[in-house]
Parts: sequence; structure tokens; C-alpha cells
Amino acid sequence: MRDILPPDTARWRALNAEFAATVERAGYGQISTPLIEDVGVFTRIGEATDVVTKELYAFEDRGGRHVSLRPELTASVCRAFAQHRPLTPWKVWYTGPNFRQEKAQRGRYRQFDQVGVEVLGVDDANLDVEVIALAAEFYARLGLQQITLVVYSLGEPEDRVRYVDALRDHFEQADLTEQSRATLAKNPLRVLDSKREQDAAAISAAPQISAFYSADAAAHFDAVTAGLTRLGLDFVVEPKLVRGLDYYRRTIFEFQGGTLDSAQNALGGGGRYDGLVEALGGPATPGIGFALGVDRTLLACDDEGVFHVAPRALDVFVVDVTGGLEAAAITAELRAAGLAADRGFDNRSMKAQMKLANRSGAAIAVIIGDDELMNDTAVLKPMARDRGDQRTVPRSELTSHLKDELS
Repeated sequence: MRDILPPDTARWRALNAEFAATVERAGYGQISTPLIEDVGVFTRIGEATDVVTKELYAFEDRGGRHVSLRPELTASVCRAFAQHRPLTPWKVWYTGPNFRQEKAQRGRYRQFDQVGVEVLGVDDANLDVEVIALAAEFYARLGLQQITLVVYSLGEPEDRVRYVDALRDHFEQADLTEQSRATLAKNPLRVLDSKREQDAAAISAAPQISAFYSADAAAHFDAVTAGLTRLGLDFVVEPKLVRGLDYYRRTIFEFQGGTLDSAQNALGGGGRYDGLVEALGGPATPGIGFALGVDRTLLACDDEGVFHVAPRALDVFVVDVTGGLEAAAITAELRAAGLAADRGFDNRSMKAQMKLANRSGAAIAVIIGDDELMNDTAVLKPMARDRGDQRTVPRSELTSHLKDELS
């Protein structure tokens, strides 16, 4: 975990604003769920996954309740749907931190933020296309170009059961690493995600789930790829794509950053999770969504030199050497008028306050000395040479002069 300090926080806010603007135009409303949920909400995302078996921050609270910090947001959204039963289609977006006890790496922290969307109540391949396209649009709005969209389908649950059996038979005969042997015992699908050289040959020769698709699953995936093609989105069909949570079925997808290390290049992704709401006590409800990692997305932006965000600069810095009361009144007046204003404190000298004004980056310094206070005036001093010379204005006209100067 780590702190995020200014000016970096301005970039985080800008990213959230860009995401909100992208998805709200498509009819998504924001949802905010608790950081802590009953641990059962998250054990349903897959008891054979590392997220549940190794990474949950789970504990017993003072009331004897077994709870967990949320490791992801999809399950929380589905719990909220099951609890509140909103009208469908229910289209929501979110932003916020999640928590996993995992090994920290570049772009991966134990507290990490995501932005994402979920749609509940629609079983239509065209919705899968819309959801994927929204994520692609967001990355494009950030200016990212080295992005690869990878898609696949896990078929229906019955298809997946047959496929997992076939994978287990295949991998049991293969020369796998000790780590993948342990993974095989819990979830053969996760072996496909191994990046270890010793596992590569066995993974390359593994059967593909497309051979086990039902007619409905095959038709659904064909409709998704046709929709993406119709929208002009480039994508790669990757039979070895594996998402880290067990609730996925049919469509899955991932956005990979071309500038990141291949073992940790997933910027975000998602898929369809029909059945998760039902597992959380709600009615049988189809659902699909995605979550995008903020840290890795910003790393990719850094690598490509895009999405530079400067924090808002001060418009005015008030220098008051008459005790500070006038500075308090002026800054309040300017802020109420929509200007960004700050001031000096501690009755510092003129020289010390002007140093603060220079360091603040303000466009103009307003100076109040004894003469100005007596004559009910103020001095406007542009902080950049190309903004003209300093001048004295009536105190009653200060705000209007500043707004004209800064317009």
C-alpha cells in the first residue's frame, strides 16, 4: 500500500472524471458499495481462486461477524442488486479501492483502485459488445494506442465442466512445474495462465474450450465477434485467455498494455457472469461488466507519454503585511467569485510572502500594505513578465479587475 500525494491526486481525479463522462453518456449511473462485506459475498467468486484462498483480508469484527475488505467490486454490485432489486436493465459504474494480500509489483499494490461497469438483467450478445466498446473508448480518450483487446468465450457451465475434465486429463500427463501441479489440483483452467517456461509446451498442446461449445455458446460468441468487427474494434481471439475469478461464463475479455511486462500486462478486463446474483441470494439474473486497474492504466499512459494532467494553478496569491485580516476577506471574496486564491500566514515579511507567491504558481499577486489599507486600494502584480506591469486598483473593484485580467 502507499500514499498518493498531490499533484498525482489531480491525475487520479481527472481519470475518474474521464471515465464517468465516457460511461454516463451510455446511461450508466454511479454506485458506491461498502469497503467491508460479509465474507460470504466474496467466497462465492471462486473458492479455488487465489483471491479467496490466499488474498482476502478476512477477519472477525467485534460483533463476531466474519467480514472481509472487498477484493473486487462485481460481487458487491451483485449483492446490492440482490438486496435492493432495482429495475432491469440495471447499468451502473463505480470507482474505488479494493484490497488483496498479494505480492506487490510494478503497478500492483495490496490496496488498488479500479473503475468499472456492471449491467444486470440483459442476456444479449449486443450488450457484451457495448460493454467492451465502452472500455475501448475510455482507453482511446486517454490517448493510449498500444492496447490489445483479447476476447474469448468460456461457453456454458456444462461446456466448461467437460472442458475442465479434458484439461485435467491432459495436464496430468504433462511435465508441469510444481506450482502448476498445485494449481491443477485446485483449478485446471488456471494452469493456462502460467507464464513459466517449463509449462509452455503443455499449455500450447492443451485442448481448446471451443471444441466443447454448445450450439448456443458458439452462436453467442459469434455474435460478439461480429459486433466488435462491425464497430471497427481490433481484437485477438485468444483460446488461452483466463480470467482470475470463477464466476465467468461465455464472453471474457482483457485489455493488455503493449508497454508493460508481458507477465503483468493486463490493464483490466471482464466478462459475463450469469449466475452470480443467484448465488448471492437473488433471482436468476444475467450480468456482464469489467474492471480496469487505475495504477496500471496510468503506468501505460506514462510509458506512452499521454494523459498529462496539471493540477489547477492558483489564480491569485494574496500578500498582506497589515496583520492578515484583509487577506482573509480578499481570499474569501475571490473564492466566492470562482477564482483560485491562497494567501500567506503567520504575519511573514513582504519578502517571505512574495517567495510563497512565486512558489505557488499563481498568475497574479495581490499586495496589501499599510498604504493600500489606508487608501482602500490593492496592488495587482502579475507574476509573469509578459502579463504587464503592476498597478493599483480600488479595493471595491478588485475582483472585477482580477477577473478581467485572468480572462
